[in-house]
Amino acid sequence: MSEVVSQNKSFIERLPKVELHLHLEGSVRPETLRELARAKGSDTGTVESWIAQRTKSGFRYRDFQDFIEAFKAAALLLETPADYALATTRLIEWLKEQNVRYTEVTFAAGVVLWKQQSLAAIFEAAAAAAAEAEARCGVRVRWIFDAIRQFGAEHARQVLEFAARFRPLGVVAIGIGGDERRGAAELFPDVYRAARDAGLHTTAHAGETCPAQSIRQAVELLGAERIGHGLAAARDPEVMALLRERAVPVEVCLSSNVSTGVLASVQEHPLDRFLAEGLTVTINSDDPAMFGTSLTRELELAAENFSLGRAQLVRLLANAARAAFLPEAEKQALVAEIELAAAG
Repeated sequence: MSEVVSQNKSFIERLPKVELHLHLEGSVRPETLRELARAKGSDTGTVESWIAQRTKSGFRYRDFQDFIEAFKAAALLLETPADYALATTRLIEWLKEQNVRYTEVTFAAGVVLWKQQSLAAIFEAAAAAAAEAEARCGVRVRWIFDAIRQFGAEHARQVLEFAARFRPLGVVAIGIGGDERRGAAELFPDVYRAARDAGLHTTAHAGETCPAQSIRQAVELLGAERIGHGLAAARDPEVMALLRERAVPVEVCLSSNVSTGVLASVQEHPLDRFLAEGLTVTINSDDPAMFGTSLTRELELAAENFSLGRAQLVRLLANAARAAFLPEAEKQALVAEIELAAAG
Protein backbone atom coordinates (compact mmCIF):
# COMPACT_ATOMS: atom_id res chain seq x y z
CA MET A 1 0.00 0.00 0.00
CA SER A 2 1.47 3.37 -1.02
CA GLU A 3 1.88 6.12 1.56
CA VAL A 4 -0.74 8.27 -0.18
CA VAL A 5 -3.32 5.46 -0.19
CA SER A 6 -2.52 4.68 3.45
CA GLN A 7 -2.98 8.30 4.46
CA ASN A 8 -6.28 8.53 2.56
CA LYS A 9 -7.48 5.34 4.23
CA SER A 10 -6.72 6.73 7.69
CA PHE A 11 -8.38 10.03 6.79
CA ILE A 12 -11.52 8.28 5.52
CA GLU A 13 -11.75 6.07 8.58
CA ARG A 14 -11.81 9.01 10.98
CA LEU A 15 -14.30 11.12 9.04
CA PRO A 16 -17.88 11.24 10.37
CA LYS A 17 -20.06 9.69 7.69
CA VAL A 18 -23.58 9.82 6.27
CA GLU A 19 -25.09 7.00 4.21
CA LEU A 20 -28.36 7.35 2.30
CA HIS A 21 -28.62 4.23 0.09
CA LEU A 22 -28.39 1.18 2.35
CA HIS A 23 -30.73 -1.82 2.27
CA LEU A 24 -31.32 -3.54 5.60
CA GLU A 25 -31.75 -7.00 4.10
CA GLY A 26 -28.62 -6.62 1.97
CA SER A 27 -26.55 -5.61 4.99
CA VAL A 28 -26.91 -8.86 6.94
CA ARG A 29 -23.37 -10.21 7.15
CA PRO A 30 -22.50 -13.93 7.37
CA GLU A 31 -21.79 -13.75 11.09
CA THR A 32 -25.24 -12.28 11.68
CA LEU A 33 -26.91 -14.96 9.57
CA ARG A 34 -25.14 -17.60 11.65
CA GLU A 35 -26.20 -15.84 14.84
CA LEU A 36 -29.81 -15.83 13.66
CA ALA A 37 -29.69 -19.54 12.91
CA ARG A 38 -28.17 -20.36 16.31
CA ALA A 39 -30.73 -18.22 18.14
CA LYS A 40 -33.57 -20.15 16.51
CA GLY A 41 -31.89 -23.52 16.91
CA SER A 42 -32.39 -24.11 13.20
CA ASP A 43 -30.33 -26.07 10.72
CA THR A 44 -27.48 -23.89 9.50
CA GLY A 45 -27.21 -25.71 6.17
CA THR A 46 -29.26 -23.17 4.21
CA VAL A 47 -27.33 -20.27 5.72
CA GLU A 48 -23.96 -21.86 5.04
CA SER A 49 -24.98 -22.68 1.48
CA TRP A 50 -25.98 -19.06 0.84
CA ILE A 51 -22.73 -17.77 2.35
CA ALA A 52 -20.64 -20.25 0.36
CA GLN A 53 -22.27 -19.25 -2.91
CA ARG A 54 -21.57 -15.55 -2.31
CA THR A 55 -17.98 -16.17 -1.21
CA LYS A 56 -17.19 -18.57 -4.06
CA SER A 57 -18.43 -16.07 -6.64
CA GLY A 58 -16.35 -13.28 -5.15
CA PHE A 59 -19.61 -11.38 -4.57
CA ARG A 60 -20.26 -11.33 -8.32
CA TYR A 61 -23.58 -12.17 -9.93
CA ARG A 62 -24.26 -13.38 -13.45
CA ASP A 63 -26.50 -10.40 -14.10
CA PHE A 64 -28.94 -8.13 -12.29
CA GLN A 65 -31.68 -10.76 -12.22
CA ASP A 66 -29.29 -13.22 -10.59
CA PHE A 67 -28.67 -10.61 -7.90
CA ILE A 68 -32.43 -10.13 -7.41
CA GLU A 69 -32.80 -13.87 -6.81
CA ALA A 70 -29.93 -13.82 -4.30
CA PHE A 71 -31.50 -10.85 -2.51
CA LYS A 72 -34.80 -12.74 -2.27
CA ALA A 73 -32.99 -15.76 -0.85
CA ALA A 74 -31.32 -13.57 1.78
CA ALA A 75 -34.63 -11.94 2.66
CA LEU A 76 -36.23 -15.35 3.15
CA LEU A 77 -33.67 -16.07 5.87
CA LEU A 78 -35.29 -13.28 7.90
CA GLU A 79 -38.39 -15.00 9.21
CA THR A 80 -39.55 -13.28 12.40
CA PRO A 81 -39.70 -9.83 14.00
CA ALA A 82 -36.82 -10.93 16.23
CA ASP A 83 -34.74 -11.71 13.12
CA TYR A 84 -35.30 -8.21 11.76
CA ALA A 85 -34.54 -6.68 15.15
CA LEU A 86 -31.21 -8.50 15.38
CA ALA A 87 -30.33 -7.60 11.78
CA THR A 88 -31.03 -3.94 12.59
CA THR A 89 -28.96 -3.99 15.78
CA ARG A 90 -25.95 -5.61 14.09
CA LEU A 91 -26.15 -3.17 11.17
CA ILE A 92 -26.09 -0.14 13.44
CA GLU A 93 -23.19 -1.58 15.42
CA TRP A 94 -21.32 -2.06 12.14
CA LEU A 95 -22.09 1.51 11.10
CA LYS A 96 -20.70 2.74 14.40
CA GLU A 97 -17.43 0.94 13.63
CA GLN A 98 -17.28 2.98 10.40
CA ASN A 99 -17.94 6.27 12.21
CA VAL A 100 -21.34 6.72 10.52
CA ARG A 101 -23.32 9.44 12.27
CA TYR A 102 -26.54 9.33 10.27
CA THR A 103 -28.13 6.81 7.93
CA GLU A 104 -31.35 6.31 6.03
CA VAL A 105 -31.95 2.58 5.90
CA THR A 106 -34.13 1.16 3.15
CA PHE A 107 -36.58 -1.38 4.53
CA ALA A 108 -37.95 -3.78 1.91
CA ALA A 109 -41.57 -3.40 2.95
CA GLY A 110 -42.64 -4.80 -0.41
CA VAL A 111 -40.62 -7.97 0.18
CA VAL A 112 -42.21 -8.46 3.61
CA LEU A 113 -45.65 -8.21 1.99
CA TRP A 114 -44.52 -10.64 -0.71
CA LYS A 115 -43.46 -13.07 2.02
CA GLN A 116 -46.92 -12.67 3.58
CA GLN A 117 -45.40 -11.75 6.93
CA SER A 118 -46.77 -9.19 9.37
CA LEU A 119 -45.22 -5.96 8.17
CA ALA A 120 -46.43 -4.08 11.25
CA ALA A 121 -44.91 -6.54 13.72
CA ILE A 122 -41.65 -6.79 11.80
CA PHE A 123 -41.13 -3.07 11.35
CA GLU A 124 -42.09 -2.24 14.92
CA ALA A 125 -39.42 -4.71 16.08
CA ALA A 126 -36.82 -3.24 13.73
CA ALA A 127 -37.68 0.32 14.76
CA ALA A 128 -37.44 -0.55 18.45
CA ALA A 129 -34.05 -2.17 17.87
CA ALA A 130 -32.90 0.90 15.96
CA ALA A 131 -33.96 3.21 18.79
CA GLU A 132 -32.04 1.13 21.34
CA ALA A 133 -28.94 0.88 19.16
CA GLU A 134 -29.10 4.57 18.26
CA ALA A 135 -29.00 5.52 21.96
CA ARG A 136 -26.13 3.11 22.61
CA CYS A 137 -24.06 3.66 19.46
CA GLY A 138 -24.77 7.26 18.54
CA VAL A 139 -25.88 6.41 14.99
CA ARG A 140 -29.07 8.23 14.03
CA VAL A 141 -31.41 6.13 11.88
CA ARG A 142 -34.32 7.03 9.66
CA TRP A 143 -36.19 4.66 7.34
CA ILE A 144 -37.21 4.50 3.68
CA PHE A 145 -39.96 2.02 2.76
CA ASP A 146 -39.27 0.33 -0.55
CA ALA A 147 -41.89 -1.11 -2.93
CA ILE A 148 -41.22 -3.80 -5.54
CA ARG A 149 -41.79 -1.90 -8.75
CA GLN A 150 -42.59 -4.90 -10.96
CA PHE A 151 -45.53 -5.69 -8.64
CA GLY A 152 -47.27 -2.53 -9.82
CA ALA A 153 -49.06 0.49 -8.41
CA GLU A 154 -51.51 -1.24 -6.07
CA HIS A 155 -48.64 -2.99 -4.32
CA ALA A 156 -46.84 0.35 -3.98
CA ARG A 157 -49.99 1.90 -2.49
CA GLN A 158 -49.99 -0.78 0.20
CA VAL A 159 -46.37 0.04 1.01
CA LEU A 160 -47.25 3.73 1.14
CA GLU A 161 -50.08 3.09 3.60
CA PHE A 162 -47.66 1.42 6.00
CA ALA A 163 -45.01 4.12 5.46
CA ALA A 164 -47.49 6.86 6.35
CA ARG A 165 -48.67 4.90 9.38
CA PHE A 166 -45.15 4.51 10.72
CA ARG A 167 -43.91 8.07 10.24
CA PRO A 168 -43.85 8.45 14.06
CA LEU A 169 -41.33 5.58 14.16
CA GLY A 170 -38.90 7.35 11.84
CA VAL A 171 -40.11 6.57 8.32
CA VAL A 172 -39.17 9.57 6.19
CA ALA A 173 -39.64 8.40 2.59
CA ILE A 174 -40.81 5.80 0.12
CA GLY A 175 -39.01 4.48 -2.95
CA ILE A 176 -39.24 1.87 -5.68
CA GLY A 177 -36.68 -0.85 -6.29
CA GLY A 178 -36.54 -4.22 -7.98
CA ASP A 179 -36.69 -4.86 -11.72
CA GLU A 180 -36.56 -1.47 -13.42
CA ARG A 181 -37.45 -2.93 -16.81
CA ARG A 182 -40.71 -4.46 -15.59
CA GLY A 183 -41.82 -1.56 -13.39
CA ALA A 184 -41.60 1.73 -15.27
CA ALA A 185 -41.90 4.99 -13.36
CA GLU A 186 -45.02 5.88 -15.33
CA LEU A 187 -46.95 3.38 -13.18
CA PHE A 188 -46.45 5.35 -9.98
CA PRO A 189 -47.19 9.12 -10.26
CA ASP A 190 -50.35 8.84 -8.16
CA VAL A 191 -48.53 6.89 -5.46
CA TYR A 192 -45.74 9.47 -5.27
CA ARG A 193 -48.23 12.32 -5.18
CA ALA A 194 -50.03 10.62 -2.31
CA ALA A 195 -46.72 10.11 -0.53
CA ARG A 196 -45.98 13.83 -0.64
CA ASP A 197 -49.50 14.57 0.58
CA ALA A 198 -48.78 12.27 3.53
CA GLY A 199 -45.65 14.23 4.40
CA LEU A 200 -43.16 11.71 3.06
CA HIS A 201 -40.09 12.30 0.90
CA THR A 202 -39.50 10.27 -2.26
CA THR A 203 -36.63 8.40 -3.89
CA ALA A 204 -36.34 6.02 -6.84
CA HIS A 205 -33.83 3.55 -8.21
CA ALA A 206 -33.42 4.68 -11.82
CA GLY A 207 -30.91 4.39 -14.65
CA GLU A 208 -29.32 1.36 -13.02
CA THR A 209 -30.25 -1.19 -15.66
CA CYS A 210 -32.38 0.94 -18.00
CA PRO A 211 -31.64 3.89 -20.31
CA ALA A 212 -31.60 7.50 -19.15
CA GLN A 213 -35.29 7.91 -19.93
CA SER A 214 -35.95 5.99 -16.72
CA ILE A 215 -34.20 8.74 -14.77
CA ARG A 216 -36.10 11.48 -16.59
CA GLN A 217 -39.40 9.80 -15.75
CA ALA A 218 -38.43 9.36 -12.10
CA VAL A 219 -37.65 13.07 -11.84
CA GLU A 220 -40.36 14.54 -14.05
CA LEU A 221 -43.26 12.10 -13.54
CA LEU A 222 -42.62 11.06 -9.96
CA GLY A 223 -40.84 14.08 -8.55
CA ALA A 224 -38.20 11.84 -6.99
CA GLU A 225 -35.97 13.90 -4.72
CA ARG A 226 -33.00 11.56 -5.04
CA ILE A 227 -31.97 9.01 -7.66
CA GLY A 228 -30.49 5.66 -6.74
CA HIS A 229 -27.56 4.70 -9.02
CA GLY A 230 -28.39 6.91 -12.04
CA LEU A 231 -25.67 5.35 -14.21
CA ALA A 232 -27.46 5.97 -17.50
CA ALA A 233 -27.41 9.74 -17.02
CA ALA A 234 -23.82 9.71 -18.27
CA ARG A 235 -25.11 8.65 -21.69
CA ASP A 236 -27.61 11.50 -22.03
CA PRO A 237 -26.42 15.12 -21.70
CA GLU A 238 -30.00 16.36 -21.34
CA VAL A 239 -30.69 14.06 -18.41
CA MET A 240 -27.37 15.06 -16.88
CA ALA A 241 -28.43 18.70 -17.20
CA LEU A 242 -31.82 17.87 -15.67
CA LEU A 243 -30.19 16.37 -12.58
CA ARG A 244 -27.81 19.30 -12.29
CA GLU A 245 -30.37 22.05 -12.80
CA ARG A 246 -32.88 20.54 -10.40
CA ALA A 247 -30.11 19.65 -7.93
CA VAL A 248 -31.30 16.05 -7.66
CA PRO A 249 -28.66 14.06 -5.76
CA VAL A 250 -27.38 10.81 -7.25
CA GLU A 251 -26.72 7.93 -4.87
CA VAL A 252 -23.58 6.32 -6.33
CA CYS A 253 -22.90 2.67 -5.38
CA LEU A 254 -19.63 1.58 -7.01
CA SER A 255 -19.23 -2.05 -5.90
CA SER A 256 -22.91 -2.73 -6.40
CA ASN A 257 -22.82 -1.88 -10.09
CA VAL A 258 -19.81 -4.13 -10.67
CA SER A 259 -21.14 -7.02 -8.58
CA THR A 260 -24.48 -7.06 -10.40
CA GLY A 261 -22.73 -7.08 -13.79
CA VAL A 262 -23.97 -3.66 -14.87
CA LEU A 263 -20.34 -2.49 -15.12
CA ALA A 264 -17.22 -4.56 -15.79
CA SER A 265 -15.09 -2.61 -13.33
CA VAL A 266 -15.17 0.29 -10.91
CA GLN A 267 -13.14 2.34 -13.38
CA GLU A 268 -16.06 2.21 -15.83
CA HIS A 269 -18.33 4.06 -13.42
CA PRO A 270 -19.13 7.63 -14.56
CA LEU A 271 -18.38 9.09 -11.13
CA ASP A 272 -15.70 11.38 -12.54
CA ARG A 273 -18.10 12.55 -15.25
CA PHE A 274 -20.82 13.22 -12.69
CA LEU A 275 -18.43 15.32 -10.62
CA ALA A 276 -17.09 17.21 -13.65
CA GLU A 277 -20.65 17.99 -14.77
CA GLY A 278 -21.54 19.44 -11.37
CA LEU A 279 -23.98 16.77 -10.21
CA THR A 280 -24.64 16.35 -6.50
CA VAL A 281 -23.06 12.97 -5.77
CA THR A 282 -23.20 10.84 -2.65
CA ILE A 283 -21.31 7.58 -2.00
CA ASN A 284 -23.13 4.53 -0.64
CA SER A 285 -22.71 0.79 -0.08
CA ASP A 286 -26.21 -0.35 -1.20
CA ASP A 287 -26.24 -4.04 -0.12
CA PRO A 288 -22.81 -4.23 1.52
CA ALA A 289 -22.99 -7.81 2.80
CA MET A 290 -23.95 -9.02 -0.67
CA PHE A 291 -21.16 -7.10 -2.36
CA GLY A 292 -18.37 -7.61 0.18
CA THR A 293 -18.05 -3.93 0.92
CA SER A 294 -18.88 -1.12 3.37
CA LEU A 295 -19.32 2.64 3.22
CA THR A 296 -15.71 3.10 4.30
CA ARG A 297 -14.56 0.80 1.51
CA GLU A 298 -16.71 2.58 -1.07
CA LEU A 299 -15.10 5.90 -0.19
CA GLU A 300 -11.69 4.27 -0.48
CA LEU A 301 -12.59 2.88 -3.91
CA ALA A 302 -13.75 6.31 -5.03
CA ALA A 303 -10.48 7.88 -3.89
CA GLU A 304 -8.28 5.16 -5.39
CA ASN A 305 -9.98 4.85 -8.77
CA PHE A 306 -10.84 8.48 -9.47
CA SER A 307 -7.89 10.27 -7.83
CA LEU A 308 -10.05 12.09 -5.33
CA GLY A 309 -8.33 14.31 -2.80
CA ARG A 310 -9.37 14.96 0.76
CA ALA A 311 -11.42 18.02 -0.11
CA GLN A 312 -13.44 16.02 -2.62
CA LEU A 313 -14.05 13.21 -0.13
CA VAL A 314 -15.28 15.72 2.43
CA ARG A 315 -17.53 17.23 -0.22
CA LEU A 316 -19.06 13.84 -1.02
CA LEU A 317 -19.94 13.28 2.62
CA ALA A 318 -21.22 16.83 3.01
CA ASN A 319 -23.38 16.23 -0.07
CA ALA A 320 -24.93 13.25 1.69
CA ALA A 321 -25.64 15.32 4.79
CA ARG A 322 -27.30 18.04 2.71
CA ALA A 323 -29.31 15.46 0.74
CA ALA A 324 -30.61 13.76 3.88
CA PHE A 325 -34.31 13.89 4.66
CA LEU A 326 -33.75 16.00 7.76
CA PRO A 327 -34.61 19.53 8.87
CA GLU A 328 -32.14 22.09 7.53
CA ALA A 329 -30.58 22.83 10.92
CA GLU A 330 -29.80 19.15 11.44
CA LYS A 331 -28.25 18.86 7.98
CA GLN A 332 -26.00 21.82 8.68
CA ALA A 333 -24.96 20.35 12.01
CA LEU A 334 -23.85 17.17 10.22
CA VAL A 335 -21.94 19.16 7.61
CA ALA A 336 -20.20 21.15 10.35
CA GLU A 337 -19.22 17.94 12.16
CA ILE A 338 -17.74 16.46 8.98
CA GLU A 339 -15.81 19.62 8.11
CA LEU A 340 -14.51 20.05 11.65
CA ALA A 341 -13.20 16.48 11.75
CA ALA A 342 -11.57 16.94 8.33
CA ALA A 343 -9.76 20.05 9.52
CA GLY A 344 -8.52 18.40 12.72
